[in-house]
Amino acid sequence: MTLSAHDIAVIQTRDEVREATSSEIAGDEVTSSELLTVHSARALAGRNVVFAGHGLPTLAVSLAQHTVAPDVEIVYESGVTGARPPAMPRSISDSILVPGAASVMPMTHLFNYVLQGQRIDVGFLGAAQVDKYGNLNSTLIGENWEHPDSRLPGSGGAIEAMAGAAEIFLVMRRHTPRTFVESLDFVTSPGPKKAAEAAVGSMPAGVGVTHVITDMGIMTRFAQDEELTLTAVHPGVDPAEVVRQTGWSLQVSPDLETTLPPTPGELALLRETLDPTRIYLR
Repeated sequence: MTLSAHDIAVIQTRDEVREATSSEIAGDEVTSSELLTVHSARALAGRNVVFAGHGLPTLAVSLAQHTVAPDVEIVYESGVTGARPPAMPRSISDSILVPGAASVMPMTHLFNYVLQGQRIDVGFLGAAQVDKYGNLNSTLIGENWEHPDSRLPGSGGAIEAMAGAAEIFLVMRRHTPRTFVESLDFVTSPGPKKAAEAAVGSMPAGVGVTHVITDMGIMTRFAQDEELTLTAVHPGVDPAEVVRQTGWSLQVSPDLETTLPPTPGELALLRETLDPTRIYLR
């Protein structure tokens, strides 16, 4: 069997992580933000071009650049490509992204030629709600458009990332029935299945959401008609509790794994080098 570059990178990453024993991190409390960021970064092993959304995706891609994917090209919605900032940006439009970047282009060029040109391997996003097929809501919570319970920032570049990226990774700070729902309150970013059902406009070029990293575990899906499946839980998490905290009848993989904890090296990078002022590690 011939291994791809991605497969080799994943194997190497797992070997490196296994070098850290449980005793090495004993007594060192790992926060939910640190856990999410580490597993999000590890998922990027072997990927080449990543569209980084605001928040934890920005931090995760930076960690991947320092660990499992040193040559990854980071693309930001603000028009910066190939970013290698000297410090952690406070937003996706922070001017600190510019020094050392491969290019800075108008947002129209970025969306027309990079995203729609299908040059993105992974779009790394967050959302307020996700359903079993990986459709996303980042617009509002509640059934009344005029008077919702909460009005959210909206799509930003999420819908273009969903349409143009080869696949989408999603990081969710909290795994609850309010965030993982049977039916979205609003469909901001439809995946391939939802778009095909609507049968209007252009279809997404990629496969949509393939990885969802939460504070309880990891869910995956790889085909248009597949539902998200629980494929890994974090240490100490009961799979039955993950099912209870999901708003649909969540499928659990028969080969369910337990994730490996963050290593001392990964934690040191996050706490001391990348985000010492806790911009994202709250």
